[in-house]
Amino acid sequence: MTAAVALTVAGSDPSGGAGVQADLKTFSALGAYGTAVLTALTAQNTRGVTGVHAVPAAFVGDQLRTLLADVTVHATKLGMLGSAAVVREVAAVLTDRPGGPVVCDPVMVATSGDRLIDEDAVDAVRTVLLPVTDLLTPNVPEAAALLQVTPATSVAELAPQALALLALGPRAVLLKGGHLGGDESVDVLVTVDGVRETRRPRVDTTSTHGTGCTLSSAIAALAARVRLAEPGAALDWAPLVEGARDYLQVALLEGSALGVGSGHGPVHHFAGWWAA
Repeated sequence: MTAAVALTVAGSDPSGGAGVQADLKTFSALGAYGTAVLTALTAQNTRGVTGVHAVPAAFVGDQLRTLLADVTVHATKLGMLGSAAVVREVAAVLTDRPGGPVVCDPVMVATSGDRLIDEDAVDAVRTVLLPVTDLLTPNVPEAAALLQVTPATSVAELAPQALALLALGPRAVLLKGGHLGGDESVDVLVTVDGVRETRRPRVDTTSTHGTGCTLSSAIAALAARVRLAEPGAALDWAPLVEGARDYLQVALLEGSALGVGSGHGPVHHFAGWWAA
């Protein structure tokens, strides 16, 4: 292999700012060859989601098994899975870990506030998907849903909730504090080695569509590159998270320049590559 291959298992976003479209753009921007398995079609734009058409769980499994039978995947990003049946199917395929380290972004609520996953699916994520996850990347509301607790309201509450999520089975947790407000955006990374905070100045922008998808896929792209270069090495998530956050910071700063849509516009996945 000469190319790092990253896989996204997620839903489609016609507006291009989130989901599989955002993931593939991010993979390309960060030097990974992107592959994709679709779990759902959505009707959405920068103002909201108006419909979801789910792909049957068996066919999601067929896509995964067919791809992995031929293509060596160095890292896998999981996004919107939608239903408990799809969650269980994906977990079953990944149990043997044929797709490298798994970065799971437990997509439950869109930036617009639209709910994208039902309670049965949340329970399936909690019980069968987290044990096959290497890095879990929930935001504050998603962490609360998985833990069945009140959402965190301060940075001080992030670490205890991240540690509680770690106890559910993932090998590492990045709890994102973007919903907390303030001058800084603070995330907490928890691994068996301890707790680490990562901070960036908060960007004052409405171009936030797909931020969660972009961050998790950026981490997966960087993990794929490391796994290609060092096949047997254990991953150190801290530098991968910092690199992904640097990439997202620039994408957020430049997102408004795209002028796409009239709601929450997308981040600029190719800010460092496109001419001004």
